[in-house]
Amino acid sequence: MPNVFVDLEICEGHGLCAEACPVEVYDLVEIKGETKAQPTRANDCILCMACVNACPVGAITVEE
Repeated sequence: MPNVFVDLEICEGHGLCAEACPVEVYDLVEIKGETKAQPTRANDCILCMACVNACPVGAITVEE
C-alpha cells in the first residue's frame, strides 16, 4: 500500500495535485482557516507520481 504524505507546513492549497491525480486521491480541506490538500483516498494511489510532479512547492511525498 502506498504511503502518501502532504507536509501541511509547506502545502499552499493550490489544488494542482488534486487536478493531476488520475484516481482522485486528494481532497482540498480547510485546516485552521487555510486550504490544504489531504490524501483522503491514499489506498487508491497507483504510484504514478503525477501529484508529486504537479506540486509547485514540493509538499508531497509518495512511497511504496
